[in-house]
Amino acid sequence: MSETSTALLPPEFADLERFGDWILATEPERYAKRLASTMDEMQDLYDAGIARLEEVMVYLDARFPLNDMPEDAKRLMHLMQSVVMVSFPIEVWKQPRVLDSGAAWVTITKEPVV
Repeated sequence: MSETSTALLPPEFADLERFGDWILATEPERYAKRLASTMDEMQDLYDAGIARLEEVMVYLDARFPLNDMPEDAKRLMHLMQSVVMVSFPIEVWKQPRVLDSGAAWVTITKEPVV
């Protein structure tokens, strides 16, 4: 990353910057990204993110109240929400969609933090 560019994430998590397209503020955005992604793309995110998930949780919980995070921390939280979004497809279903769900769709009406 060059001197003139702006970091998306806190410096401690700069290695996760390559997943910037997974930093999505809402569940519908994350779900759409999951459906549009290959299993290899999700596996890459999952492997990198799950390895840092506990460290991220400690970092965020120890430093910031949920509704008063700096933007880089909020983006880190959203990235980890994407890691969680791909966890079932990676760990259980082995495909982006929920098995045997047909055209079913769940709409979230309120995000905890945007």
